[in-house]
Amino acid sequence: MSRFFIQIKYKGTNYHGWQVQPNANSVQAEVNKALSTLFQEEILVVGAGRTDTGVHATDFFAHFETEKEFENEHVCYKLNCILPKDISCSKVFKVNDDVHARFSATERTYEYWITPTKNPFLIDGAYFFSHDLEIEKMNEAAKLLIRKADFSCFSKSNTDTFTNDCTINKAIWEEKNDVLVFTISADRFLRNMVRAIVGTLLDVGLGKIKPQEIENIIASKNRNDAGTSVPAHGLYLTKINYPTNG
Repeated sequence: MSRFFIQIKYKGTNYHGWQVQPNANSVQAEVNKALSTLFQEEILVVGAGRTDTGVHATDFFAHFETEKEFENEHVCYKLNCILPKDISCSKVFKVNDDVHARFSATERTYEYWITPTKNPFLIDGAYFFSHDLEIEKMNEAAKLLIRKADFSCFSKSNTDTFTNDCTINKAIWEEKNDVLVFTISADRFLRNMVRAIVGTLLDVGLGKIKPQEIENIIASKNRNDAGTSVPAHGLYLTKINYPTNG
C-alpha cells in the first residue's frame, strides 16, 4: 500500500464540518465517496484536522492509501468531475508511509473575515458586523496572544484533548479592500478556539475590555471569562505547513 496526500479546497456552507458523522453531510464523506468511486475500492481519508459546520478551507490536506498506480494529474482532474461543486481537488501526490496529514503538520493558519457593510456576495463568507472598531487596540491585544500557553479560556468545554497548550506564532488584524481580516497561526488549535479569540478581540475593539485584560483571560483558563464565539461562516483554514513544504 502506498500513501498519498490530497490537497483540497471547500466551501463549508452546506456541510456539518469536515468529519464524517451519522445523519449529516460532511466534507470527509464526500471525499471518501469520490475517491472510492474513482478507484473502485473503499477509500477512507484521514484529514489534517476538524473544521466545524459552516467553516471553509482554502488549503486542506488529507491522506489515503491504495495499491493502485495512477498519474497524479489525471486523478485530480477526474476527482473534480466527481466531487460536488463546493469541493475541489488541487493536487494529489505520493508521500512517505510515515507522513500523517494530522500529526505531521507543524503549523496551521486561519483567517476570520468581517465585513462592516452588508454584502450579498459575502453572505456565507464573512461576518456582517457594522459596529465601529478600534483596530489598533485589537492588534495590541492580539500581540499578547503570541506565546506558548494553556488556552483553555478559548476552548469548547468537554473536549477529549490531552493538553490545551498551544503555541501561537502570529495574530494580526488587517484591512483588505472592504474586509477586516484576522490572521492567526499556531502549532495546533483547540475546538472553537479561533472563533472565541475573535469574539474576545471584538470586545476589545468595542471598548468593552482593555487590551491588557487578555493576559488575565488567558491566565484564568475559564471559557466564561472570554468573549462570545463569532459565527462559523467567516472562518477559513488557509494554510497547513508540513516539514516538507515549509
